[in-house]
Amino acid sequence: MTGTGTGSGSGSGAGGDERLRRWRLVLGGGEADGTGHAPTGQDAAMDAALASLYGAEPGPERSGRGRTAGLGASAPSVARWLGDIRTYFPSTVVQVMQRDAIDRLGLSTLLLEPEMLEAVEADVHLVGTLLSLNTAMPETTRETARAVVRKVVEDLERRLAARTRATLTGALDRSARISRPRHRDIDWDRTIRANLKNYLPEHRTIVPERLVGHGRAARSVKKDVVLCIDQSGSMAASVVYASVFGAVLASMRSIDTRLVVFDTAVVDLTDRLDDPVDVLFGTQLGGGTDINRALAYCQARITRPADTVVVLISDLYEGGIRDEMLKRVAAMRASGVQFVALLALSDEGAPAYDREHAAALAALGVPAFACTPELFPEVMAAAVEKRPLPIPDMVTHQ
Repeated sequence: MTGTGTGSGSGSGAGGDERLRRWRLVLGGGEADGTGHAPTGQDAAMDAALASLYGAEPGPERSGRGRTAGLGASAPSVARWLGDIRTYFPSTVVQVMQRDAIDRLGLSTLLLEPEMLEAVEADVHLVGTLLSLNTAMPETTRETARAVVRKVVEDLERRLAARTRATLTGALDRSARISRPRHRDIDWDRTIRANLKNYLPEHRTIVPERLVGHGRAARSVKKDVVLCIDQSGSMAASVVYASVFGAVLASMRSIDTRLVVFDTAVVDLTDRLDDPVDVLFGTQLGGGTDINRALAYCQARITRPADTVVVLISDLYEGGIRDEMLKRVAAMRASGVQFVALLALSDEGAPAYDREHAAALAALGVPAFACTPELFPEVMAAAVEKRPLPIPDMVTHQ
C-alpha cells in the first residue's frame, strides 16, 4: 500500500515510512504507539515541542506516561517553546497550541511578562485572555499588551470594515426612501417608475400620486444602533468582534452608535468608540450577568424607537430578573425597536447558552442565534430595513 492512507499493517517503501512517521508524531512514542519509529532531526524537535504541551495531563497531577516533558513554569523555556512551534507549524496551528497551553498548563500569568507577549502569535482568543488579565497586568506589560491587541484589532478592521460599511450604506439608502419627501429630496427616477400606471396620453405626462424620496439629508433617515454586550468570560471572542464592529458603525455618519457592556453592572463605553482598543481595555471579562439591568439602561436611552436597532450579544444566562428582562424586550419591540439577540459573535458557533431563555425570546419574535463576523453586516442590514434576519438554519436556536 502506498500514499498517505492508513492500513492495518505496516506499509512498505517510502509511503509506509511516511505513514509511520506521521503516526509516531501523532501518538507521541512510548509503549502504546506501536510504530517502532524513532524521530530524528526536525521531526525530533517537532516531537519535543508537542511533548512539552500534550505529553502531560492537564492540572497539577500528571500520569507520568507517554510524553512527559512539560513546559514547567519558566518564562525562558516557554519563550523558547513559542519560538519552536512558530518555526515548525503554520500560524493557525500555533494559535491552537498556544490556546491549549494556556488552558492545559495554566500559563496565563506568564503572559504578564512583556517578552512573552512579544513571542506569541496574536489572535482573537489571545486578546480575550489578555483582557481577562487586565486588572492584574503590571504597567511594564500594559503597553506591550495594547500593541498586541491593536495588531489583532487592525487586522479585523481591515477584513471587516469595508464590507460592513458598504452593506449598511445600501440598507440605509433603501430604508431612507420616504413617501412624502421635500422637493429637494425627491428621487425622480423611482417616482416615475412608481407612477407609470398614471400616465395620461392626452397630456403626455404622469400624475405622481406617490412621491419617492431618498431623504439622505433628513434627520429621520439616521438609525440608532445599541450594542449591548455580555462581558462574562465565555463571551470573550464576541466582545472583541463587537468592539471592532462598534467602532466601524460609529464611523458612519448615518448611524448613531451606543456600546454598552455588562456583567452585574453596566458600563457605557460609547465615548471610546473612536478606538476599539480603548473599548476592549474598558471591559472586564468574567463575573455574573444581569441582562435585565443592561436592557433597562439601554431602553431608557432610546428616543426614536422606530429608528432604533438593539443588538443583545449574550449566552442568555440571566442572573437578574428573568420576567422583567422578557417584558423589556416585548416593550421595546412593541414600541417599534428592531431587537436582535445573538448567542455569540464569533467564528466558533454557539457557546453553551440558556435554552429556556432563548425559547422565550423566540416566542416574542426574537430568535436567538450564533452569528459569524462575516454574516453580521447582513444581519444588521436586515434589521435596518426591518426585514427578516438571514438566520442560517443550522445555527437557529429557538
